Amino acid sequence: MNHQQFKSGRLGAQMTQVQAAERLGLSQSYLSQLEKGQRPITPEIARLAAQVYRLSPAALPLPDAVSDAEESDAARLARQLSGLGYPEFAHLRAERTNPAALVLRSLVHDDLEVRLTEALPWVLATYPDVEWPWLTDQVKLRDVQNRLGFLVALAEELAKSRETFRPALEPLQQVETKLERARLAREDTLCRESMPAAERRWLASNRSPLARHWNLLTGLTVAQLPYAS
Repeated sequence: MNHQQFKSGRLGAQMTQVQAAERLGLSQSYLSQLEKGQRPITPEIARLAAQVYRLSPAALPLPDAVSDAEESDAARLARQLSGLGYPEFAHLRAERTNPAALVLRSLVHDDLEVRLTEALPWVLATYPDVEWPWLTDQVKLRDVQNRLGFLVALAEELAKSRETFRPALEPLQQVETKLERARLAREDTLCRESMPAAERRWLASNRSPLARHWNLLTGLTVAQLPYAS
């Protein structure tokens, strides 16, 4: 969260600096310095501001480096999806996180549960305001841009077919265009590295044109997503 987003969050919440400073536990002068970029916005303040101003989870702090976004276990990812409002995990205890960080943590998994993989197009279509430059840079560093490109393309199909996700269409198309330029020629799986050889051979011949384009061995399509109908 930069100082401009920090200030616009307060203005969007229709709070004066005095009111916001009291809710954030800061002095009005310190808050003013934060909004002017004269002092750094710490992750703790950013998290509190996101809560007080009721900002999108996309405003939550992002990891400073790839190593800080290493894969989480399945149970934690499910709780984070619940925190983002994913309907299939609404019954779980919610944990707030930045959706871009969740997507990265998921994509670096060697073997991700199918129910978690299926949730990722929903995340991308629900939060088109994520910090795309950060996310695209991070996936390139980990050589998983094909995984993200495929999921973005699935989210696009979702946005075309569901009015709820229509606002995400243009941002997703712009991101796919950028990822297309970085598409890798090597074959990969969609976070299923332990896939048996027989299944790999079958998918090599029977995967969707979209999966083939992104050089992924996966049978996932929009029609299989639990929230697509």
